[in-house]
Amino acid sequence: MPRLILTLLLLTISGWSATAAAQIVPPPLAAPVVALPSPVSPAAPPLPGAQSESQALLQDGAEYARQYDVPIEEAIRRLRAQVASVPATDALAERFRDRLAGIAIEHRPAYRIVVTLTGAAPVAPEWIDAGGMLVPVVFRTGARATREQVVWAMTNHQAAIRAALPSPPSMGLDPRTGELVVTIGTAEPAERAAIRRRIAAIAGVPVRIRLIEHRDADFAPEGGSRVDGINPADNRRYLCTTGFNVTDGARFAVTTAAHCPDVLRYREPGGAIVPLDFLGQWGWGYQDVQINLSAAPLSPLFFVDAARTIDRPVTTRIGRGSTRSGDFVCHRGERTGYSCALVELTDFAPAGDLCGGACLPNWVTVAGPTCMGGDSGAPVFSGTAAYGILKGGSYRRDGSCAFYFYMSVDYLPVGWSLVGVAPVVAGEDGVRSPVPNSVRPE
Repeated sequence: MPRLILTLLLLTISGWSATAAAQIVPPPLAAPVVALPSPVSPAAPPLPGAQSESQALLQDGAEYARQYDVPIEEAIRRLRAQVASVPATDALAERFRDRLAGIAIEHRPAYRIVVTLTGAAPVAPEWIDAGGMLVPVVFRTGARATREQVVWAMTNHQAAIRAALPSPPSMGLDPRTGELVVTIGTAEPAERAAIRRRIAAIAGVPVRIRLIEHRDADFAPEGGSRVDGINPADNRRYLCTTGFNVTDGARFAVTTAAHCPDVLRYREPGGAIVPLDFLGQWGWGYQDVQINLSAAPLSPLFFVDAARTIDRPVTTRIGRGSTRSGDFVCHRGERTGYSCALVELTDFAPAGDLCGGACLPNWVTVAGPTCMGGDSGAPVFSGTAAYGILKGGSYRRDGSCAFYFYMSVDYLPVGWSLVGVAPVVAGEDGVRSPVPNSVRPE
């Protein structure tokens, strides 16, 4: 039983309301970024056969190397540096908070961190020692709005922006420019310019229009035999999946999306069926998560391959405030299997009324092209670090995936935390990274 709730990847029901059983007050939208990636709740050691951190990095690194045409050794160095650099970029965000438009990772022509600031006062380049890799930090000035200003504008002017357009658009902060990115359908250049001026006048921040033919949507149900439940609205059985295992210190449970059927049954790879009792769902403006209880303690593992034969442990979590545009993350979808891509926007509000009404700008987007109906609820991760739970995506007219978006693990229901294991220590497998420091050049 502990092995069953690994990555059942949710097949969601488009348009199904995700009203929460009990809501909590949303966190501040423009709060300072959190200081460190947080360890998850301890559990028993991983079951035999689970990937080690080194093996997880090797798998993700192979995909990175393929996409960016670098040697596998360099790919692994960069993925180690991605996690190890989080405390240093958190410190940079706090240090430049009054000027900060955003922080992004660039992969070409070389791996580096870019900090975009308002104002004209220059800042000298720096380096971050991230797990033994010296990562350059460059500062770009001249942004016309800070992150806090753009997020405030999205939050407080969302209703007026939605009312100004024929259909509610998606919105997000571009951390590379400090612009409010508004996504709409097709429009002629003159019309786009008029829309940009109209929204800029409402929001009071710089605006860029992005064209995508289709609106955002929760992923629709698809075939498969992982988890299923009855939708009482039409008495039909729908398939679902889950992301990570969680605990409240006394009980163990699985996460899934709030728009999944309430009562679920899990079909194990060997064919056995295990019931998962419904506890509650939270599906308001910044959440899309459901908790289903397990009768037995659960391991910290999740599946990473389409056939559900390879699993890896959760050892840490990366919050939304510590996630950077350009972070290389992966997900395992029931329809699409294992794939990896770059984070695009970390302050994103999906279009339409997918969040029991309008969505708050607390979602994170990841570039396509790999997402499809049936992937909703999937775990989003890098190595053994948990990032979030996949909610939905945006498709182009030809049916290709423009991007998907996920709920950060920050927004698990109050009292629940990820089941996980402590990170490895020096000497266990040689992958321990030192705490990074931000240093100035000699």
